[in-house]
Amino acid sequence: MTALLTLFLPCAAGVEEFLADEAHGLTGLAGDDLTLLRGGVRLRADWSVALRLNLMSRLAQRVLIEVAHQPYRDEQDLYALAHGVAWEDWFTVRQTFRVDLTAQASPLRSLNFAALRVKDGLVDRFRARAGGQRPSVDTHAPQARVQAHLTASHATLYLDTSGEPLFKRGWRQDKGDAPLKETLAAALLAACGWWQPAARQVSQQPLYDPCCGSGTIVIEAAQLALGIAPGGQRRFGFEHLLPFRDAQRAEAWRAIRQEAVAGQTAPGADTRIFGSDVAHRMVDFAQRNAERAGVAAALQLRGGDALQRLPPTPQPGVLLLNPPYGERIATAGVAGAASGRAGSQRFQSAGAEVDAGNGDEFFTRLSAHWKDHYAGWTAWLLTPDRQLPARLRMAASRRVPLWNGPIECRLLRFDITGRQARQPATPAP
Repeated sequence: MTALLTLFLPCAAGVEEFLADEAHGLTGLAGDDLTLLRGGVRLRADWSVALRLNLMSRLAQRVLIEVAHQPYRDEQDLYALAHGVAWEDWFTVRQTFRVDLTAQASPLRSLNFAALRVKDGLVDRFRARAGGQRPSVDTHAPQARVQAHLTASHATLYLDTSGEPLFKRGWRQDKGDAPLKETLAAALLAACGWWQPAARQVSQQPLYDPCCGSGTIVIEAAQLALGIAPGGQRRFGFEHLLPFRDAQRAEAWRAIRQEAVAGQTAPGADTRIFGSDVAHRMVDFAQRNAERAGVAAALQLRGGDALQRLPPTPQPGVLLLNPPYGERIATAGVAGAASGRAGSQRFQSAGAEVDAGNGDEFFTRLSAHWKDHYAGWTAWLLTPDRQLPARLRMAASRRVPLWNGPIECRLLRFDITGRQARQPATPAP
């Protein structure tokens, strides 16, 4: 195999530029060796870079190796493309595999049939070179994962070196009903400027998530502050592949892991990362997750209503939150669910009833609370609601498009100022 590989790092829509910055910071690659594409970043690098990105990247969903790329017209072309790849250099007939296929503007009618033809080409390649033997398909825990991607005119085949998606860090065992993926939490930290991926630095400003849920945002922030590698507690797909059995690559992997451990720092005396949630059950989840992630001493978690909690530090900082919306309106800033009319729910919060049908009352009271107590802070909210600034009665100074899974969102910035004191009325002459 050639010394240089073509790598593709897929990511959520809107995260591409932050991922390119992170990849540059981790590898030093630039120019033709690092290309920004729609839906991800392409790199020209060696095996050690693929290993490092798996361990260190917080924004990539996977690290894929491109093994074939050419134009296609029909399913037979996909079969020929898969049959021409030297899969026997990557895994053996005694290992299991699966094929996944994605498409964008493909003219083919059935993507399932297209994936089947890729699988057939791979299997027939093994049969022809292994005396009729072939690897078995395992859709649940395969040892090798093949990813096919189709555009309107070209087909690309990748081998996945990550295995499970990289957002699965290994520490989140307790979670709520609508957890934020760790990769998106890291993207929020980059988009708000608290984390600078290219420089591999974090801000010294306090960071506070008043709707922290199971703690995803604040735990990601604490790991960044302590220099803890996101993949330090998990295994990777490349550990099953034949190239990893090479002694030099295995030694390179040990060196990369040792470097990551050596880069960790101990928590400082002053906490600057804070989280709270109205549901004490969720705070317990967050605390246990933080302990597993190795950051319990680097952050502070408390129970409390977002409409009542005062700033956790006298120094103004950054409010970063994924506030409730739609079916999630009851998950933060409110307490004590009660029955309500059809199509709406009502909740008790701060001693008053809040209509959670669209969250207007909640967000109005939240902005009033911020103006009373959080002057000088900068608030960043991830939301799919285009009317959220109107609900908050605040003007957004910046809007960053991001996708939360299939939901198109905006990360909105609000610069919080205190309430203007009313001038006394001038008496009539």
